[in-house]
Amino acid sequence: MSDFRIKTYAVGQIGTNCYILFLESRKEAVLVDPGAQGGYLVETCKEHGVTPKAIFLTHGHFDHILGIDEVKRWYPDIKIYAGEHEKNTLMDPSVNLSGGFGGSGYTVLADVWLKDGEQVTVAGIDFKVIHTPGHTTGSVCFLIPEEEVLISGDTLFQESLGRTDFPMGNQSQIIQSIREKLFVLPQNTLVYPGHGDMTTIGHELVYNPVALYRG
Repeated sequence: MSDFRIKTYAVGQIGTNCYILFLESRKEAVLVDPGAQGGYLVETCKEHGVTPKAIFLTHGHFDHILGIDEVKRWYPDIKIYAGEHEKNTLMDPSVNLSGGFGGSGYTVLADVWLKDGEQVTVAGIDFKVIHTPGHTTGSVCFLIPEEEVLISGDTLFQESLGRTDFPMGNQSQIIQSIREKLFVLPQNTLVYPGHGDMTTIGHELVYNPVALYRG
């Protein structure tokens, strides 16, 4: 039986799903999209007996990044991983939508820029990077093949898909990303989205509007 664990915590005003991924045998963790309440996430890691080793970002919108500074107060050397095409979103408050929170907004510079199809191992967990433009230019999903788990960010939701009316959004791109890169995964793949409930690829092939849309 696998000792892989994934814990979901909805943080911030709009309930962004932050995921804590770890192997019980290693006691190290990866945080995905710490959008708020970084201190709470750190304390939660301690409760699970794990130490965060990396922050993975599916994309750069404010509700997925605003908790990073709090995490880094506890772990200043923690590395941030993001898609290589997401630099503009992360570094421009007018694009990552943080400018509306007063001051000059919020920016993040990743330590590691990930390429489409790249495979990376952190905390003993093997990830495959899938570039899924549409919600943002550099949106990525993280596939954990051994566990048949997909972290889909704001690209694919339960019976829905990410918004494309924000800066750098593109509806035709997100539809193409979902159809060509996500719907080809095994149907029993568990999908953990940036908001809302978990789903599966098989379920979305039947009920998602992208699967039903014939355009």
